[in-house]
Amino acid sequence: MSNWKLINKTYLYDGTFDGFLTIVFDCYLNKTLPQKIYSQDIYISNFLDKNEIIETDHQKAQRVFNGIEKNICQEALYNAYNAFLSNEQEKEIYILKYLCNGFDIGPEINNMITISYVFKTISMRKRVSSECHKLKGLLRFQEIGENLCYASIHPDNNIIEPLGQHFIRRLPSMNFVIHDKTKELCFIYNGKEYRIINSHGIKIPEVSYEEQKYQELWKMFFKTIAIKERTNPRCQMQFMPKKYWQDLIENP
Repeated sequence: MSNWKLINKTYLYDGTFDGFLTIVFDCYLNKTLPQKIYSQDIYISNFLDKNEIIETDHQKAQRVFNGIEKNICQEALYNAYNAFLSNEQEKEIYILKYLCNGFDIGPEINNMITISYVFKTISMRKRVSSECHKLKGLLRFQEIGENLCYASIHPDNNIIEPLGQHFIRRLPSMNFVIHDKTKELCFIYNGKEYRIINSHGIKIPEVSYEEQKYQELWKMFFKTIAIKERTNPRCQMQFMPKKYWQDLIENP
C-alpha cells in the first residue's frame, strides 16, 4: 500500500458495518487513506480535525461485501466483521488497511501477521469470537411473561447480534430478549424476526412466579453439590471471570 495517499481528514460514519464498508469502497476506489475514522455517536469534535461525513450507501457496501468473499476469501469477511464488533479504539483504520491490502494480494493477507494491521485485525476477531463463545454457554434466560424470556449480559465487545443469531438458531420458536446493559442495547426476537433497539429508559418486567421457584430450586441444587472445603474462588475466576457473575442466576 506504499502508493496510497494518506489524506489529512477524519471520516465520520453512522457506526454500522454497511457504513464502514462504504468507506472501504471509497478509499479503495480513490487509493486514499484517512488519518482517522470515527462513528458519529462517539466522536468528540475538535478544531484540529478536518471532518468529512461519509453517508452510508448500501449498494456500495454490498459490492464490497461480495468482493471480500470473491477476491479475498470467506475467512477475511469473518475476520473483518468480528473485528468490527470489537471495542478496540482505531479498529476501523486497522480493518480498512487489512481489507484494502487484501483486495490487492488475495487470501495470502491472512498469513501476513507480521504486518501490524493484519495482526490487530485477527487479534480483535479472536477476542470477539472468544467472548461470544463464552456467553453462548453462560447466558441465562429467565421467564418474564408467557413464552417470553429475558437475559442480561455485560460484554466488553458489541456481540449482541451474533449472540442473538445463535439463539435464534437454537430456540427458533421462543420469544426472547437479550439485554446488553453495557451498551444499552436490546436484541428482541418474536419467533419470526428480530430487531436491535436502544434500551435506555426501558423497564424490564419482574420474573414470573414459576421462574422464581425454578431459580430457588437451581440455587439449592448449586449449593447442595458444592463441597465447602474445596471452594477455591481464584480457580473459579480462572474458568469464569468475575465480570460474568452478575448475570448468573446461581450467583447469590
